Amino acid sequence: MNLICETQVVADYLTVTDEVNYDHPMVARLASELAASSEDQVDYIKQSYMYVRDQIAHSWDIKSSRVTCSASETLIYKEGICYAKANLLCAILRREGIPSGFCYQRLTIGDTPDTGYCIHALNAVYIHHLDSWIRLDARGNKPGIQAEFSLDEEKLAFTIRKEYDEAEYMTIFKSPHVKTIETLKNNTDCINMYLYGLPEQL
Repeated sequence: MNLICETQVVADYLTVTDEVNYDHPMVARLASELAASSEDQVDYIKQSYMYVRDQIAHSWDIKSSRVTCSASETLIYKEGICYAKANLLCAILRREGIPSGFCYQRLTIGDTPDTGYCIHALNAVYIHHLDSWIRLDARGNKPGIQAEFSLDEEKLAFTIRKEYDEAEYMTIFKSPHVKTIETLKNNTDCINMYLYGLPEQL
């Protein structure tokens, strides 16, 4: 997987922003707790990933109408779609000085192209001892979706089906894409947003 960094300035993948607000007390406290229980940096990355994957519900899975966006908001309400969950995982990692960014896929909303398309968000994180970036998808598992933490091979939530015109975006963005943030900020009902309001391409 030939991922391409949007910028070669590592510090750009460590910044705090309105969405990746790791300076918020709740996000800072969670990062501290995860760090205290981790054996090393890789274990911290794994624990952070599993926390967001398993402890933060995907809004569609629980049929919630709430729209969350920033890392702190996602943590407070413990729910969000992939855009919001990616913001939270990025914030937890950056809080401990681990470069992380955003990656995207173009997927069908349902099982087939006639259901339409949407942009799906996941994260990329820099593994220092491997001198390499890996992608992690904290969307949340359920029957038919089984993403895992792995340094050896990607185990993402979705496999791209080129025959359905699905696609990988190979860029590691330093900030969440503006289309994803505008989507979250311009909608008030998550169910309606998920079905009809997600961007179809970057």
